[in-house]
Amino acid sequence: MKALFVSCTLKRSPERSNTETLGAVVADALTERGVEVGHVRLADLDVPPGVATDVGDGDEWPGVHARLLDAEILVVLTPTWLGRPSSIAQRMLERMDAMMTDTTDDGTPVAYNRVAGVVVTGNEDGAHHVISEISGALVDLGYTVPGQAWTYWNQGPGPGEDYVSTGHGHEWSQNTARLMAHNLYSVAEALVARPVPPPG
Repeated sequence: MKALFVSCTLKRSPERSNTETLGAVVADALTERGVEVGHVRLADLDVPPGVATDVGDGDEWPGVHARLLDAEILVVLTPTWLGRPSSIAQRMLERMDAMMTDTTDDGTPVAYNRVAGVVVTGNEDGAHHVISEISGALVDLGYTVPGQAWTYWNQGPGPGEDYVSTGHGHEWSQNTARLMAHNLYSVAEALVARPVPPPG
């Protein structure tokens, strides 16, 4: 089984990402279950705006798209800015819109029989809103989002420290991350054993 972690941090490598740091707890828990985990940071790639799988002219999204189709588990990682997902997360969802009409040879939508979850960090609130926005879009595409397939961290009201600079709240966020991995893996296993058939 494979999982792809798509990071929507605004930071380019090698700058450290708070959201990726928390996401690593989910990745480690999946690896312990024998899942092959891959990572991509969209800020490092040339991903133009659009709603097609390939918009040409050096577009690097098609490579990410191929990795999405090669994975049974998708984990989206995003910071919270102004109480919303990052602009890169929105662009990712817009590029994934093309998957709405893509099917396998037997007519099954390509996102069917895949599970997804969300990891969010930010030093102010808004995580539940971000989780809802991304999860709702992924469900529209055909992904299955298991119960409690998310984790988040925030500092509390007002500006403050970020995830990697404080130990505040880490125990809860990391325990929730491990539960998220458990739920993603369990539902992915169930779908492998008994996949959703093509519509009709």
